[in-house]
Amino acid sequence: MFADPQSITISAATTSLPRVSAQGSATRYSSADGAIQEFISHTNNGKRTRSVLGLTVSKYAADPLFPANYAPYSATFKVFRDAPLVGYTVAEQKAAWDGLLAQLAASSGLLTTAFFGGQS
Repeated sequence: MFADPQSITISAATTSLPRVSAQGSATRYSSADGAIQEFISHTNNGKRTRSVLGLTVSKYAADPLFPANYAPYSATFKVFRDAPLVGYTVAEQKAAWDGLLAQLAASSGLLTTAFFGGQS
């Protein structure tokens, strides 16, 4: 199980995320106001393991149709690993994962920005 609490820094602001639920191999962490939530889960179908790590951020912002009114908005970001139970060591999986994260972070996140902009 991950440490409790988790913390995340978004736009230079660090937020504490205490554990709010843990059921089997699924755990959820949340900021005090619920605006930032992190979740982790693992499932195994007997042949493969799927692990998901996600982040949901929520806010209120002006409604584009009625700028005087504020509406709730949220965005969710997920990364997952789907791997066979045998054939890849944890170290091999981590090496591939590290390569992907490095690729996304290179050049100040140029590839991430392109991806979020709809490029493929």
